Amino acid sequence: MATEFDTQSGQGAAANQIDVDVAIIGAGPAGLTAGYLLSRQGFSVAIIEKDPSSVGGISRTVEHEGYRFDIGGHRFFSKSQQVVDLWDELLPNDFIQRPRMSRIYYEGKFYSYPLRAFEALGNLGIVRSTLCMASYAKSRMFPIRDVRSFQDWTCNQFGTKLFSIFFKTYTEKVWGMPCDEMSADWAAQRIKGLSLGAAVLDGLKRSLGLNKRPNNGMATKTLLETFRYPRLGPGMMWDAARDRIVEAGGLVLMGHGLKQLAGDGQNGWRMTATRTDGGETVIRSKHAISSAPMRELAARLHPLPATTLEASKLRYRDFLTVALKIRSEDLFPDNWIYIHDSKVRVGRIQNFRSWSPEMVPDSDVACVGLEYFCFEGDDLWASTDDALIALATKEMAILGLVKPEQVIGGAVVRQEKAYPVYDDDYAANVDAMRRELEETSPTLHLVGRNGMHRYNNQDHAMMTAMLTVENIIAGERVYDIWCVNEDAEYHEAGDEGDAKALPARPGHREASADQAAALASVRDVPERVKKGPGRRAA
Repeated sequence: MATEFDTQSGQGAAANQIDVDVAIIGAGPAGLTAGYLLSRQGFSVAIIEKDPSSVGGISRTVEHEGYRFDIGGHRFFSKSQQVVDLWDELLPNDFIQRPRMSRIYYEGKFYSYPLRAFEALGNLGIVRSTLCMASYAKSRMFPIRDVRSFQDWTCNQFGTKLFSIFFKTYTEKVWGMPCDEMSADWAAQRIKGLSLGAAVLDGLKRSLGLNKRPNNGMATKTLLETFRYPRLGPGMMWDAARDRIVEAGGLVLMGHGLKQLAGDGQNGWRMTATRTDGGETVIRSKHAISSAPMRELAARLHPLPATTLEASKLRYRDFLTVALKIRSEDLFPDNWIYIHDSKVRVGRIQNFRSWSPEMVPDSDVACVGLEYFCFEGDDLWASTDDALIALATKEMAILGLVKPEQVIGGAVVRQEKAYPVYDDDYAANVDAMRRELEETSPTLHLVGRNGMHRYNNQDHAMMTAMLTVENIIAGERVYDIWCVNEDAEYHEAGDEGDAKALPARPGHREASADQAAALASVRDVPERVKKGPGRRAA
């Protein structure tokens, strides 16, 4: 069993050395799921987390002066009943059912998402609607033949005017690269039937009597209308998981950053963590589970893996939220709105009371979170909190949503490595490190979003941990957690428990339909266009 240890301060007995069955890096959804399930099976576990106070990783909830902020918004929906059951087991009485509403904000007007054709027509006006139609007609008559980029594909489908209104600005804010550098394959997969432009075009056709369909043109999957949510935010779930682990005798060591993970010569591990007080804690274990970014793990393994160079090339997109407290009733009923306006840098605005009324303690104060997508070290990331609060206040005024004098306070939350970047070489780099570690280190397991460098959902991260626990119990890798399908519409439609097939790889046990339902949730991200000769229009 584990040595007795103070899970908060890190001041332990026995010369700060701990012996456990499984050592886990990172107290996010994957790490905590693994820790909870292993503890429930009688395994001793120790989890290190570099954050000094919050568990949950990107799914944590931050509290500031009684106001609670969700990092990006996390709906609790899964097609895997096994995941849903685990959520209910951890939070049996604290889920609330919330209406789902999100809209697009463009030039002072709201557009439903997906677009409602006549609403969009009314907002755009007859002149702009006519220009959109003309632009669409031109794209059909003179399409780009050599379609290589997101911009090429979208302009061909909807015309340059609709592309500039409903695709270009927001997409470039999120991913930090021009639309003409993103691959066309990603555009085709991402947009599919739920296109923003199709509804507008459908309304234009119907207004001219060219479309007799009885609906508004969106005869595709409908978005989920409601979702479940912990009443105090997603961090409530992971606080509960942490508490259950500690109750079972496990350790959750806050303020502990990974310094080194070395083999002990006996197929086990010696993990060294640096505490916030400058001291070190050593954890000896039979198995190690890592949800740390692959790039960071490779640099801290001893000896260094042969694929350290490949791992060092993995890149990440970062993210920050500026939460503003505003003396006003709720500004809008949406859970969040997308900002399609090039005059401001904010990409999305969350309304925390619409996620849960208990997130905002004062009924006379609205609390919103302005989300900025950035790279660690750029001007946004390096700005002071005061400068970011001033920027957010200014941009809310530019958008016409709030007067500056209404803002009575704010807070900034930075989230590094929020999105793994899928560049030209990422897949080869990930595969190289993964294969080396599976061959040389069978008791080291990679899980979760950053641990696998996969842009996945919360329930996918959990299922990678669940199957890893099964592998540890079995004493061999009976499940291949890397066998993942991509489904960009996973959170957009369907019912809980609506399973999908997941193919098994030779030598591994086939995942059940329920397990596959979670593993199929990884979302797609843009890849850069392949280098090649120039293109020309027809």
